Amino acid sequence: MLAKTFGSAVYGVNATLITIEVTVTQGLRFFMVGLPDSAVKESEQRVEASLKFFEYRMPRQKVVVNLAPADIRKEGSAYDLPIALCVLQSSEQIVTKRNMEEYLIMGELSLDGKLRPIKGVLPIAIEARRQGLKGFMLPAENAQEAAIVNNLDVIPVETMQEAVEFFEGKRDITPLVIDTRDMFFNSQNDYDADFSHVQGQENIKRALEIAAAGGHNAIMIGPPGAGKTMLAKRLPSILPPLSLVEALETTKIHSVAGKLGSRATLVARRPFRAPHHSISDAALVGGGSFPQPGEISLAHNGVLFLDELPEFKRTVLEVMRQPLEERKVSISRAKMAVEFPSNFMLIASMNPCPCGYYNHPEKECVCGPGVVQKYLNKISGPLLDRIDLHVEVTPVSFDQIASTRRSESSEQIRERVIKARNRQTERFKDRKEIYSNAMMPPEMVKEICEVGEVGKALLRTAMERLGLSARAYDRILKVSRTIADLSDSDEIKIEHLAEAIQYRSLDRENWAG
Repeated sequence: MLAKTFGSAVYGVNATLITIEVTVTQGLRFFMVGLPDSAVKESEQRVEASLKFFEYRMPRQKVVVNLAPADIRKEGSAYDLPIALCVLQSSEQIVTKRNMEEYLIMGELSLDGKLRPIKGVLPIAIEARRQGLKGFMLPAENAQEAAIVNNLDVIPVETMQEAVEFFEGKRDITPLVIDTRDMFFNSQNDYDADFSHVQGQENIKRALEIAAAGGHNAIMIGPPGAGKTMLAKRLPSILPPLSLVEALETTKIHSVAGKLGSRATLVARRPFRAPHHSISDAALVGGGSFPQPGEISLAHNGVLFLDELPEFKRTVLEVMRQPLEERKVSISRAKMAVEFPSNFMLIASMNPCPCGYYNHPEKECVCGPGVVQKYLNKISGPLLDRIDLHVEVTPVSFDQIASTRRSESSEQIRERVIKARNRQTERFKDRKEIYSNAMMPPEMVKEICEVGEVGKALLRTAMERLGLSARAYDRILKVSRTIADLSDSDEIKIEHLAEAIQYRSLDRENWAG
């Protein structure tokens, strides 16, 4: 007898439907075909142990498990449950009242028949609905994530026996339904860190507000203890809330990477990723023999914070240049090529020199001649060109630290940021791939960021004195457009340009002189 059901394989952030067929015939041995990897092949032992635990038997005949299409590689342990159910049906140990071919079934089995959580549940659920399947049976710990997708019966099970009884018609399991929108909107603004906790540093807060309003990349340069990391961690609290579409994109990536955890639902807050400087190229941009998303994709629609930027390996920083421009990363292997989205804001911080006290108002730098320039040269010019805002962070004075005056809250700043973003949404309504000033292509910059003759004279002087590249010129115009949006101005005024130019401090020839 042939038993058949459906599973799924995830490639990139999308899932592909996999047909699981099992037949039990005369002969010996267990065969698994359809390009399974080691983890899938090992399911024979887990399935057999689970069957014995619930007093079923593994047929001592020829058992053939086919995972179709046969030319796609299958990986992971999530095929255990559908294989076990198909073996029971094919060997006529159970008689099903519900049709297994109407369901997508996934789950890893323990040796005692309990189900362990799996990765990539959200894209699998989306594919199940797209294929018109009635339901999705999966481990109970993953059910909330799958329930994000409507018009699909999500059947949570704790053990293999529950799944058997469900298909035999002996057990009714109520499909899980959650109010995704309600949960999403209720937890959107739950941030632990707030800008009201930061005393002083008004110029840095202003720079981060501009970065948030236009989606710009920024780098903070200052001595140890000046508050660079503290300020960066508070940036997500002033970014506009995620839309449902952005939340779904972000959740898919985290689901594929297995970062959601159990009982997870839609990601409601913008991600903040802060990898250690010892990270490898593949861990940052994604990779592996079976490509997985890296930190830049996990930061999609959020913030990637690189603390102590010069300490990162140069090769790691250089592989980030292309994703910064294209807002996606393509990973090619001999048998496949996958694409992960990586539309993130890069926020970096660094000391001005190895000892940390170059340009410090009170402490003296002990670095030798040329050491400061050598330290800064660890970051390539092309990468710095892609960073719109260069912000010098100075230490906070005692009076500012001891002040009891409450600073402006993140909510107040976020209101201005949202207002500026709304202007940009209206501006780019005919270009769906662009929704912030930082994403404008060069040809659009000339059209949208027009400046008068006085502004052009100021820009010419800045270009000549700072030795700016054409890309840096575009960055200044984009930042000045964002500053104008924050001021609710339709045109870029001279003061907007002047403020944007001052955020190119690392371009000054004498900065590390």
